[in-house]
Amino acid sequence: MRLFYDPHINPGTKTHTLSPEESKHIVRVLRMKEGDELALLDGNGNYYDCVLTESSKSCKVSVRRIQSREHPVNSIHIAIAPTKQNDRMEWFVEKATEIGVNEISFLRTKNSERIKLKLDRFERKAVSAMKQSGRWFLPKINEVSEFSSFVKENPKGLIAHCYDGDKTNILQADKSLTGPILIGPEGDFTNEELAVALDNGYKSITLGNNRLRTETAGIVACTEAALKLL
Repeated sequence: MRLFYDPHINPGTKTHTLSPEESKHIVRVLRMKEGDELALLDGNGNYYDCVLTESSKSCKVSVRRIQSREHPVNSIHIAIAPTKQNDRMEWFVEKATEIGVNEISFLRTKNSERIKLKLDRFERKAVSAMKQSGRWFLPKINEVSEFSSFVKENPKGLIAHCYDGDKTNILQADKSLTGPILIGPEGDFTNEELAVALDNGYKSITLGNNRLRTETAGIVACTEAALKLL
């Protein structure tokens, strides 16, 4: 069944008018007609089994059945310093969504290469990945936050860095650490930033012996966190 995304539908809906963008795709690209079946996701864990009742510039559907899933109790929150190349962050958002990330934040650090982001592009990547991977939840994507403020507002997480010292890994980390997993820029976090994180209850982690690109480190962290939640 063809799958579409519409954040404006809700579980009490019996009939619904699709957005102009989705309507255009249905009519001009897919050439669907009245009576064709389709499904809608709202990104909040609800799946709407529908039938197309009007095929036009503003397509309408009738909702036949709704299935719902509860939001996971344990979630994966990756906070990452954006790379200079925006396409690398788009790739990260896409793959992290497929793996199961629940929330993505972007950090402004001393060594950050980029601080201005086009979040609408990231959301489109996340929506596409959500549909492709069969997920019913769209991850929350946050604006860029200053590093120190972020860790103070989101304490007790994990921080990946390249400095020497005692480190654990995500699979062995204390389950009481419910904060985000921090991934630094290509130049790593500074000593001062690391100290701020540790002062706010963060624990140092390793992602292996190899030096990883920022987006690769984010994917490794997301994958290990997903395995820990199994």
